[in-house]
Amino acid sequence: MSQINYITVQGDTWDFISFKVYDNEHYIDILISANPSYMNITIFPANIELVIPEIELERVDTLPPWKKVITK
Repeated sequence: MSQINYITVQGDTWDFISFKVYDNEHYIDILISANPSYMNITIFPANIELVIPEIELERVDTLPPWKKVITK
């Protein structure tokens, strides 16, 4: 499993970082597991270097009706 590093911006939260790097806020557990020394931080200060594991993202082929593009 490869990884990248992410430098926090003042005000980052685990769910926002997950959304920024994985395009989904539901991967918080993976981020915290890769960065256990920061698990008690809720809102990050600037310039904290986090490890971002590369994961295989789930691909969802179905969209809810409000996200579907209607073409004619």
